[in-house]
Amino acid sequence: MKIRRITAVAATLAASALVLSACDTPDTSGEGTGLDTGTAVTVGWNQGFYEYNEDSATGNATANANIRYLMNDYVNYYDGDLNLVPNESFASYQVTSEDPLTVEYTFADDAAWSDGTPVDASDMLLSWAALSGHLNTAAFVQSFDEEGNVVWLYPEDSENAGDEVPQEEIENNVFFNFTSGTISLIEETPTISEDGKTITFVYSEPFADWESNLDVGVPAHVVAMHALDIEDPQEAKDAFVDAVVNNDAEALAPISDFWNNGFAFGDTLPEDESLYLSSGPYIMTDFVRDQYVTLEANENYTGDHQPQIETITVRYSEDPMAQVQALENGELDLISPQASADTLQALEALGENFDVITDDAAVYEHVDLMFTNGGPFDPATYDGDEDAALAVRQAFLKLIPRQDIVDRIVTPLNPEANVRSSYTAIPGSPNYDQIVEANGMDELYPLELDREGAAQLLEDAGVETPVQVRVLTAAENVRRQEQLALITESVQQDGLFEIIDQSSGDWGSLLADASGYDASMFGWQSTSTAVNESRANFEDGGGNNFGDFADPRVDELYDELAVTTDAARQAEILAEVETILVEQGFGVTLYQHPGVHGFNARLQGIDPISISPTIFWNFWEWETDLTGDEDGEDA
Repeated sequence: MKIRRITAVAATLAASALVLSACDTPDTSGEGTGLDTGTAVTVGWNQGFYEYNEDSATGNATANANIRYLMNDYVNYYDGDLNLVPNESFASYQVTSEDPLTVEYTFADDAAWSDGTPVDASDMLLSWAALSGHLNTAAFVQSFDEEGNVVWLYPEDSENAGDEVPQEEIENNVFFNFTSGTISLIEETPTISEDGKTITFVYSEPFADWESNLDVGVPAHVVAMHALDIEDPQEAKDAFVDAVVNNDAEALAPISDFWNNGFAFGDTLPEDESLYLSSGPYIMTDFVRDQYVTLEANENYTGDHQPQIETITVRYSEDPMAQVQALENGELDLISPQASADTLQALEALGENFDVITDDAAVYEHVDLMFTNGGPFDPATYDGDEDAALAVRQAFLKLIPRQDIVDRIVTPLNPEANVRSSYTAIPGSPNYDQIVEANGMDELYPLELDREGAAQLLEDAGVETPVQVRVLTAAENVRRQEQLALITESVQQDGLFEIIDQSSGDWGSLLADASGYDASMFGWQSTSTAVNESRANFEDGGGNNFGDFADPRVDELYDELAVTTDAARQAEILAEVETILVEQGFGVTLYQHPGVHGFNARLQGIDPISISPTIFWNFWEWETDLTGDEDGEDA
């Protein structure tokens, strides 16, 4: 057995030296030996695929992004050293002006969706139209009814705040349900060349992370065909482009509705193949919700990332030890389970037919609080008394046993593990110590806990105890359930709080339901090295800001960060952002995730990176003689 270890800090340092090391980047264009017919690999993952649109409010999840990455080409990708590598077999791009910042993308002549429709400028125009928010004519708040169905509510600043929005009103408005603060920096409607292959974006101000800001999402022709009842793909594209250029709300309303909802999967593979088209190496051929996804090599794919393995199946289980057992039995060939001392020990005991890689993943565990759901952390609960709500938030966070969680759950796996005390910086990275020293998290929410301070805050605020707090986390995730048990024991010890366990197997899709919980516990995984990556988590209206936190100064700071290229000033900005988050009781960070990956030694080329898509990033370099029959069953 080969066992090797890599660190997230090393990867972070490599990324920070991007300009200096770019000329030495190894060739990862996918010049392999070609498709090995009959080969098959089964990968284990801890959450099931459920939506093809990874950019929507409900589809924004690593589980969806992983499958989409295998199925589609993108304008660039991160290599093994976290260098951002252009994928010129799909599209090329260049800055044509620095003032104003103008970026031009041109799609390759043979880039195509699996139904034969070319990938072109209209597809990237859809990404801008949806994520910029500039075309929206209304803003609604997502919630769920008692049966778990999505409903939309009027926002807090509306005279009908909290009431359900009639379906007719939703249908009559343009409302793309996930927006990006960085894509909104492109205020002008993009222009498209006559041949439809080139699209040009003009930024309203300089933006340091422009290269990782835009890409292709779902196919524009599919959205328009369904939304506008058009049968011809090119006609549908043209109609969509016209709707955007002319800001035609009547046409854009059904387009936004289908973009929001049209790509959510049911229990099995949709009969309509247009709902899961591929522009890349693999095509989806089978799907059973919460069980597996099967992908077959796309015989019509002409890009650089030519696969060598014919079939990849991704199977789902939240139980790490069950994944290890399945690996040993030949039911799985590659796993990346939630790491624990037991998991690592079990993997290392498998023997010479298996390899193990350990690393520090670019994922951090955290507890976040809800600010506007009528719960214990919402000023509305205290007749608008913001100080009382703040006192309850701070008191609760003072009792989160961060050190105990690390000592009991993480240290047995990684003896060098420490509590993470930053929302935006990885421990050991260049800015981490500076940001932690400035943000005050360890002072306000000390690792040794502050029971006396918590009790005093609640007493001074006149809040009746115990305060009930509903906590949402993964029901079948062993480590998170252990963490919840430690948190429950700590915060209930003095009778100040009572934990109501809202754990669910569908926790990811329930995060957008503000009415269903008061605190959440899960992990954020980095998807890029962009300095602005955390913006969507903390800005007002940010797509990942599930707690509805809002602070004008934070928004101002992110606006400044978007145009700041000086590294020292970037660190100062993030330190001030974090100071506000700490003082306002946004939540607390717990630890950097340890990572462990086990795989069959007959599968070669596994080389995980610390950001999404981790183990999948170089799937076109994977090689094997496995056929999927090794366990005596079909994969």
